Amino acid sequence: QVQLVESGGGLVQAGGSLRLSCAGSGRAFSTSAMGWFRQAPGKEREFVAGIRWSGRRTSYTESVKGRFTISGDNAKNTVYLQMNSLKPEDTAVYYCAKKIGGNSEVPPYDYWGQGTQVTVSS
Repeated sequence: QVQLVESGGGLVQAGGSLRLSCAGSGRAFSTSAMGWFRQAPGKEREFVAGIRWSGRRTSYTESVKGRFTISGDNAKNTVYLQMNSLKPEDTAVYYCAKKIGGNSEVPPYDYWGQGTQVTVSS
């Protein structure tokens, strides 16, 4: 029912930047928060960043603070993840997620996109 489509992944050299986008098909009023998760080889899915759709409060995992910035466009029902100073350790499949209930921007989330591959080479 709810569709989330990620774009912007790719191959980048260490120290470079990528900007991920995720467009949601649902109405904006149904969104309480949107966020990004990632799953690296050998690891479970990890929360990366989230943003409340009202108030714009954000949360980040410690490893990306100061390098990644999450933002959203309520009118377009779209969330972005600007990734700077990328490291090989950031290599993962990045998933967009949407929360339709609750009052926080941290997990759990309710819906997931299919993911976009981010590969950072040294």
